[in-house]
Amino acid sequence: MSESPTPRLVRVGHAQHCKVCLLGLPASQIEVDSSTLALSFYCLAGLDLLDALQTKTNESDRQHWTEWIWEQQTHGQYGTAFKPSSYMTPASTSHDAYSEFDLPQMIMTYTALLSLSILRDDFSKLDRPGLLRYLQACQRKDGSFSTDPREGGESDLRMVYCAFAISNMLNDWSGIDVERAVEFIKDCRTYEGGYGQSPSNEAHGGPTFCAIASLRLAPSSSAKLTTEEQRQSIRWLVQNQDHAGGFHGRTEKESDACYCFWCGAALHLLGQQSLVDTTALSSFVNHCQFKFGGVAKAPGETPDPFHTYMSMAAMSLYPPGPESDKSWQLKTLDPLLNATQETADWAVQNIPARK
Repeated sequence: MSESPTPRLVRVGHAQHCKVCLLGLPASQIEVDSSTLALSFYCLAGLDLLDALQTKTNESDRQHWTEWIWEQQTHGQYGTAFKPSSYMTPASTSHDAYSEFDLPQMIMTYTALLSLSILRDDFSKLDRPGLLRYLQACQRKDGSFSTDPREGGESDLRMVYCAFAISNMLNDWSGIDVERAVEFIKDCRTYEGGYGQSPSNEAHGGPTFCAIASLRLAPSSSAKLTTEEQRQSIRWLVQNQDHAGGFHGRTEKESDACYCFWCGAALHLLGQQSLVDTTALSSFVNHCQFKFGGVAKAPGETPDPFHTYMSMAAMSLYPPGPESDKSWQLKTLDPLLNATQETADWAVQNIPARK
C-alpha cells in the first residue's frame, strides 16, 4: 500500500465531516448518542488540528456549543463532573443535579475540559472543589478509577489516564492517591512490554498509551520506567506497525486507524519517533480516507469523527515528510493531553484555580 509521493489530505472534506457531526449525528453515528460529549470533542479537536475552527464555524455556533457543554456539568453527592449528554436526564430532574440513574462520567469530564479549552472558555463556571471530590469518589481500592462513582462500573487504564490528565489540568493532585494508581498501572503491564486494560489482560495499544502517558504525567518518582522496561515497550509498539503501514492494537490483528495515534503517540512519549515508518503510515491513512471527507478505521469502512480525529492526531505527530503534499501539514499536537499544543497550553493556564 506504500505510495510515493503521498496524495492530498482531504482537509476540506474532513473539516466538513467534523462540522456536520457537530450539528447533528448522521444515521451511521446515532448509536453513540449516549456519548455525545465525547463525540463533540472529536469533532472540535479535528477542526482544531485542521486549523478550521474559526473558518468553518461562526461565533454563534461556538457560543452555542460552549453553553451546551456547560449544561452537562452536574452536581451531586459524589461531587461535580460532566455527563455524556442530556439524553437520559429525567424531565423532573434539574439539569445541574444528577441522580443514581444519570451519573456524570470520567471520560466525558476529560473531553469536556478539552472541548471548552478548544473553544477558549475562561472556566469561570468550573466547580473545582466538586471535581476533586468526584475524582476521589471514582478511585477504587486497587488504585484504578471507574467510569462513574458507582460500584461495579468499568475500571481500567482509560479512566486512570483521564483522572491523571484532569489532575494535571487542574494542577491539583489532592483528589487522588497517586501511588496506588501507579501500582495499578504497573500491575497492568504484560511480559511483552505493553499494557492491558486491567491486570492479566492482553497487551493493547490504547491502554499502553494510557499507561505511558499517565506515568509521564504522575508527580511521583515511582512512576519512572526502567531502561529495560522502556526497551520492551518500544519493541512491542514498533512491531505493531504492519506491512500495510498502519498500526494494530493487539498482536496479529488488523490495522486500525485509531492505533496510528495510540501506538504512535506512545512511541513519541518514549522519544522513539524515528522508528515509525512515516511514509507507510501516511499511505495507510490515505487509504482510510473517504473521498467526500472523514477517515474510517480501515480502508472501505464508514468514516466517523473518532477515527478522523485520531488519524489527524497521528499525522500531526508523524507528517509524511518534506516531499509530501502541503495538505498534510497540521497544527502541532501535545501527545500527553491529546490536543493541539495551543489548546493544551490554554487548558493548563486557565483550568487551575485562580490564586
